[in-house]
Amino acid sequence: MVKHLFWKILARTCLSSILLLLAACRGAGSQATPAGDISRLPTATASITQATLPPTSTPTAVFVAIGIEHADVLPTSAVPTPAQDPLRFVFPTPAKPPVSAWRPPLYPVPWAPTIYDHFYFARPIAADEINWPSQNYRYGGEFFEDVVHTGVDIPAPQGTPVLAAGAGKVVWAGYGVYRGGNDPTDPYGLAVTIRHDFGYQSQPLYTIYGHLDQVDVAVGQHLEPGDRLGLVGETGRVTGPHLHFELRVGTNDFYSTRNPELWVAPPQGWGILAGRVMDSNGQLVTRLPLIITSLANGQNWFGRSYGPESVNSDPYYQENLVIGDLPAGTYNLRVAYAGVYHTQEIEIEAGLVSYFYFYGKGGFELGPPPQITP
Repeated sequence: MVKHLFWKILARTCLSSILLLLAACRGAGSQATPAGDISRLPTATASITQATLPPTSTPTAVFVAIGIEHADVLPTSAVPTPAQDPLRFVFPTPAKPPVSAWRPPLYPVPWAPTIYDHFYFARPIAADEINWPSQNYRYGGEFFEDVVHTGVDIPAPQGTPVLAAGAGKVVWAGYGVYRGGNDPTDPYGLAVTIRHDFGYQSQPLYTIYGHLDQVDVAVGQHLEPGDRLGLVGETGRVTGPHLHFELRVGTNDFYSTRNPELWVAPPQGWGILAGRVMDSNGQLVTRLPLIITSLANGQNWFGRSYGPESVNSDPYYQENLVIGDLPAGTYNLRVAYAGVYHTQEIEIEAGLVSYFYFYGKGGFELGPPPQITP
């Protein structure tokens, strides 16, 4: 009986302890929840969201926290849009690069601003191509084992049309301008010679068009300015396709040439530089380089005094250096002579020839060309 009473007391004690423990747990909560109201119970989803998402979390982080099954509760605007790559550029299709620098139209020929000038000829290459002399192959320069250049070279692609620079009759068409006869080894290659309808001081004028790829005219044919006479090529003694353009005065031979840059009309608003380069004793100096620099934009042009043979100065200008196609403006001339650098400011005038002297150690002097009897 005592044993039965012991187990009965023990059961009551355990039941009381359990009731006290439940009451303590209820008191430790923030507030009791009315029976049957489960809407205010925290869900697992809400608990996880509050515990794992900082204030700066992105919608992507929400997907990770609450599970993919809850993605449909987010607004569409919350879905991130990929940003455009800031390093991705769309470039336009590049245009064909220009083949030459821009130049204004030529003065109409004949252009003679003074009684001594004779800009009688147009360019033998049309304006949509390079139609001015290469700075490395001007009149009086030297190349091919010191052969002096008796014309100017105009670089142009093979097949570029070559045009008559003035009205006249074709007196040569084919090989052999230099040596005569049909000579395929002639240094001029395929060439055309025109004797013009006009002259200068009672002397006939001739123009030569050398290194042609083909000839489109015949001897005796009359041409007007701008008529096509052939195509640019690289026949004869050349290093690449170009047109050799040459002017002869009085006699149609190799030793009667003049500088074409004093005979071809300059671009409108542009001018020409000519000068007489001498040593300290007044003797002509050959092969002396000269640089002319624009004070407006720093652009440089290059020239060199004539070689010793096969070329001729103009009777009025008596020059031995010419640089054509210069925009009107102020320039600096620069020459190195006997270890000294000489400079001179000069004004290039539109449509005219601007003239200078160089006296070796005496440096530059500006003035009109040497006076002669017209």
